[in-house]
Parts: sequence; C-alpha cells; structure tokens
Amino acid sequence: MTLSELRKQIDEIDDGILDLFLRRMACAERVAGAKRVQGLPVLNEAREREVLGAIVRRAGEYGGQAGILFSGLMAMSREAQHAALGSGKALRETVARAGRGPLRPKTAACLGLRGSYSHEALGRLYPGAEPMFFPEFASVFSAVESGAADLGVLPVENSSAGSVGEVYDLMLKHRFFISAAVSLSVRHCLASRQSRPEDVRKVCSHPQALSQCSEFLAKFGRPREKCSSTAAAAALAAREDGTAVLCSEHAAAQYGLNVLARGIQNSAANRTRFVAVGRSLTIPPDAGKISLCFSVPHRTGTLYAVLARFAAAGLNLTKIESRPMPGKNFEYDFYLDFAGSVADAKTLDLLCALSEELPRFSFLGNYREAQ
Repeated sequence: MTLSELRKQIDEIDDGILDLFLRRMACAERVAGAKRVQGLPVLNEAREREVLGAIVRRAGEYGGQAGILFSGLMAMSREAQHAALGSGKALRETVARAGRGPLRPKTAACLGLRGSYSHEALGRLYPGAEPMFFPEFASVFSAVESGAADLGVLPVENSSAGSVGEVYDLMLKHRFFISAAVSLSVRHCLASRQSRPEDVRKVCSHPQALSQCSEFLAKFGRPREKCSSTAAAAALAAREDGTAVLCSEHAAAQYGLNVLARGIQNSAANRTRFVAVGRSLTIPPDAGKISLCFSVPHRTGTLYAVLARFAAAGLNLTKIESRPMPGKNFEYDFYLDFAGSVADAKTLDLLCALSEELPRFSFLGNYREAQ
C-alpha cells in the first residue's frame, strides 16, 4: 500500500473518530440532565478509574496512550456537564460581586525603603497611594491582612534569576486577590560612598540582585552580603566606608552614593514582574491576565489532564509554579497565570468546572498587566 493510500485510510479513520467524538459530547450533555434529576455530582472518580483501567488493559502495548486519550475525553465530557449544569456557583458569585472600577488605595505596602524597585513598581501602579515600607515579604502580607495597608506590592519573578519562591509561598498561604501587575526593566549599578571601585571592600544587596549580577561580581571579586532589599543595602552603603551596593541609579541618588559602574546585570533585557495583592477582588474592564492556584490528586497524569483543558480552550499559559504543601511530603500546590478574561463565558465555565473538581482551588484574580 502506498503512502498516499495509507494517508487516505487515516483520513477516513479520523473522520469516524470525529463523528464519534461529537456523538460522545452530545451524550455527555444528556448525562448532565440525568445527573441534575438524580442530584448526582459530575465527577465520579471511582467509575472513571474503573473505566480507564479497563481501557488501558484492552489497549495492550498502547495502554498508556489510550489512557491519556480517554482521560482527556472524560475531562472534556465533565466540562460539558459542568457548563450545562452551571457549576461553580460560589466562583460565579465571587466574580459577579467583584468591583469593576479602578482601585484607588490610600496606602500600599512594599519591601525595603524609598528608592527600592518595589517602591518604583508601587508608584507605577498606584501613584496616589502612600507607601509603607517593611523589611520582609511576610510583613507586607501581614500589613495587608490586618488592614494596616490597603494593598501590598511584591516582586514575583525576574527574567534572569527566576521566581521569588518566598513570595509565592506567602501568596499560596494567604490567598489574597491580585489586582494588578507591572513588569519593570531592572538596570543595576554599583554604587558607594567611595569614588573608586578599588576602594570597595564588600558588596551588599538583595539576594535577587546579587544573582542577577553574578557575572560582574565574579570578576569584581569582593565578598557579598545579603540585605532585605536593594534600598536597605543602599542605606547601609551610605553609612559604611568601603561598602558598595547593587541598586538602581534612582536609589543611589536617593542615598547620595557615587555610581561606580552602570548596567552590570547579566542580561540587558533583565526585567522583574511585580503584583499588587489585596483582600478584595476587583476586575477592571481591560483585564487580560488570570491567576489561580490549586492542588491535584496524587495520581499519575492528573496535572497533565488539568493543563490539557487550558490548551483545549485555546488559553495561553504564561506561568506555572509548584510549591511544597506545608506539612505534606512531596505534595504540591500549583500557581498558574494565563491570558484570558472571566468576561468570556467559556473561560469562566472552565474555571468553575475546575473549582468543583480540584482540591485547594482558589481564583486569585483577573487583572491588567502594565509594561
């Protein structure tokens, strides 16, 4: 049989598969009606495990592939049932109650001191808010939780140094809503009270900044010291002879320091992403980014099956972060960002379906990300 003939045969098989798929999805919607009448949940894990096990055994050497195929079919069938039943009532109500106007916080908490990158991000997002400075990420979250600050502005990832794990841990612990995000270009300089680089005895900064400038520091050859923020390090350098700081030129000017070297970060395209978190949900009309977190049952293929549902919906994932669950061995919470809006009915239906099925699910917000 020629290649052309084989391809024609595959096309005929695919046509049959598509017809059967459409029949299956129509049947799934009728199943939703039956479950509504009987008061049954959409997800029946025991039945799915039983059916998948039988399929894997019947498929023989293609058992793994058949398991993935039918697991995806089952997930899509459940999603159709959830949509037909209007599942996710709690999430739908949360979205419906969300504020829609622009936030105008009176106070906003951030890490470090005046001149820090967090302070700059806060000013970009909420120029009218009074900044409140804290030495630790946990203190920023505590200020928001207590109501001392309306919002907190925190760095979550850097294009060269990666994620800020401590912030993600705190986000998963507190489950605040994200109201906005901004991406800042980060250009570090070496600054000091000294006027010559050879007079510098040590370099201090936030661990992320030290990581982002590792190539320069390896050549510079001075001891490194970690500080709670770049601005706190700048304040230290302003007090101590022989101490230099990695910070922005804005921070160097704030603390009267001499700039000894500019643009010393490893990557010229170095950027840091910041998010604003608060206790209440606001969804602006131009919101285009969604964040959520969840865990998955501790079974093979469960995370893949969840992520496949975003692909099936045509949604572009922009971030996935796994963090260990407190008090659990090798079990994880997952943090997810993707491009989308809950104003789109299909996107909201997917989130509502997931909210019914996934443990520890939290919708963290639908917001605008400034560049």
